Amino acid sequence: MSINKIKKTKDFSLIYNRSKKMHTKYAIIFINENKNNDQRFGFVASKKTGNAVQRNRIKRIFKEFVKIHKDKFRKNTDYVFVGKSILKDNLKNLKYGDIEKDIIKVVK
Repeated sequence: MSINKIKKTKDFSLIYNRSKKMHTKYAIIFINENKNNDQRFGFVASKKTGNAVQRNRIKRIFKEFVKIHKDKFRKNTDYVFVGKSILKDNLKNLKYGDIEKDIIKVVK
């Protein structure tokens, strides 16, 4: 079961400017309705969240969350997960479950 990813800078900019924001402890989730009848997901970890290894781990954790809970997301909607800088210091001690619990509260 693959997930439909947002890849274009233009798409990210549109979503950032038009969407609702939801804040969790570890992430900001941008939610934007789209007309083309599919769910799309974007994953962002800026340099504030750490080095390349940490940024990739953050994005992998978000992707895994989306794969497991894909049915909880609305159709016709774009979602962009942005890692917060708090992750930089906590990433070594964080488990997938911690981030899952954090985000699942908002998704429901």
